[in-house]
Amino acid sequence: MSESGDKAYQVLARKYRPETFADLVGQEAMVRTLKNAFEADRIAQAFIMTGIRGVGKTTTARIIAKGMNCIGPDGTGGPTVEPCGVCEHCVAIAEGRHVDVMEMDAASRTGVGDIREIIESVHYRAASARYKIYIIDEVHMLSTSAFNALLKTLEEPPAHVKFIFATTEIRKVPVTVLSRCQRFDLRRIEPEDMLAMLRRIADAEGAEIADDALALITRAAEGSARDAQSLLDQAISHGAGETSADQVRAMLGLADRGRVMDLFDMILKGDTAGALNELARQYADGADPMAVLRDLAEVTHWISVVKITPEAVDDPTVSPDERARGQAMAAALPIRVLSRMWQMLLKAIEEVGQAPNAMMAAEMAVIRLTHVADLPSPEELVKKLSSTPPPPMPPVGGAPAPGGGGGVEARGPMSGPGGNGGGATALALATETALAHYARFEDVVALIRANRDVKLLVEVETGLRLARYAPGKIEFTPTDDAPADLAQRLAQRLQGWTGVRWGVTLVGGAAAATIAETRDAEKVALEDEARAHPLMQAVLAAFPKATITGIRTAEEMAAEAGAEALPEVDEEWDPFEDG
Repeated sequence: MSESGDKAYQVLARKYRPETFADLVGQEAMVRTLKNAFEADRIAQAFIMTGIRGVGKTTTARIIAKGMNCIGPDGTGGPTVEPCGVCEHCVAIAEGRHVDVMEMDAASRTGVGDIREIIESVHYRAASARYKIYIIDEVHMLSTSAFNALLKTLEEPPAHVKFIFATTEIRKVPVTVLSRCQRFDLRRIEPEDMLAMLRRIADAEGAEIADDALALITRAAEGSARDAQSLLDQAISHGAGETSADQVRAMLGLADRGRVMDLFDMILKGDTAGALNELARQYADGADPMAVLRDLAEVTHWISVVKITPEAVDDPTVSPDERARGQAMAAALPIRVLSRMWQMLLKAIEEVGQAPNAMMAAEMAVIRLTHVADLPSPEELVKKLSSTPPPPMPPVGGAPAPGGGGGVEARGPMSGPGGNGGGATALALATETALAHYARFEDVVALIRANRDVKLLVEVETGLRLARYAPGKIEFTPTDDAPADLAQRLAQRLQGWTGVRWGVTLVGGAAAATIAETRDAEKVALEDEARAHPLMQAVLAAFPKATITGIRTAEEMAAEAGAEALPEVDEEWDPFEDG
């Protein structure tokens, strides 16, 4: 076997995993707190590390475990935040084979039985180290019963036992557990720190990679050191010598940032043809349509932030040319335009994710964006409408005025000189039209039933004594068991379904039966009529414990019989009988 084959290749994320607190990137506040605790001999019984994926939670847990059990090169050292890395405990923990440092993945071992193994073993002293340490990764995945089983041990652990938990979902960890742990929030790694780390690793690997390529990796990693190292590993292989930004962009399926800003500019100018051509060119060059829309959303967000906080332009992952263009766009574009574009891009990204053809969906999104981009704002529209003079009135006799379009302006009784009364009249007419479908309260009940709001339907049928009804207005007295917010919710639902505001008012003194009471009264009357029938009396005399479970009228039975007979008629019909 060759010498190179003796040592298996290690991915960069493992090869450059921090071994000491000094190696951790961007976590200075946590390291300072731990250092003070170790120096004052105030080491907590349990720690919990939280943060995004790949930020160093499990790595930090292992470094703490090394620091607690390190004995130094000469074997006489105590707990330290600067583990030596050469003593038997440091080496064994780094290699994951220390008998007193147990790691458990709660994502795959979630049950109370797994925790019971830990609880039963905590009473035994460490075999060789100073502390017996339990590292539980993704601790939020433990079941409720597992957490409950762990609580007592966390509250009164033996002096030789330490717990270190790691989680990406701190909100899913019960507060009873959090209150027994010293918590450390590991921050996303800042772009400057990430760039420096990637450059250091690239130089150590002897890899030629451009600064703008590292900037793309930093932006894609979103603060995760592990993601950044994995992408760097992939980029070095992709470049096979010298890795450029174009190669990284192709690897990530991204469009050139400058070209994304070109596309952004075309959309805002309403240049539909130019925007579609640019999207097609980016697609032909390997950009993913979803990634292009996400890049547009990112640019929209960045320009919005730059407009509010100009210092945000000093992002090290952004090139000088992009900064200059971003500042110019931030100065020229109103926030309402940027906000509208953001909302539409969010919707477009969702649509592209669901569409059978991502490119077609992206093209439709761009068409929509370019047509909406140059629309006036509501304020501008109102100004335009209010400043537009009304069309000339025709002379007496109905002939069109010279040069006019021949139309007659419809003015309502509320019309004023500015023409605003016409809008009020139109609104009143629209409201009246919308409410025409609900002439009776029964129509309102049918609307609730049609929208399948079962809870509201039951509450209206059982808790509402109608006092007065007119389309758009309901007055009722609630029954004793009616919900307190029935009027409010009924008004909200009706407005949502009809598009018209409804007035729903509580009044006192209405004694009308509820719908349920009326229905029950009809049922009781039918049952009484059935019981009075001689045949029914004979049945009840013969079977005293019999009860009436349902009543069907002759009309209902005839209708059912007719419905059942229809398929038979269809089956016997001969389509060729008429020739």
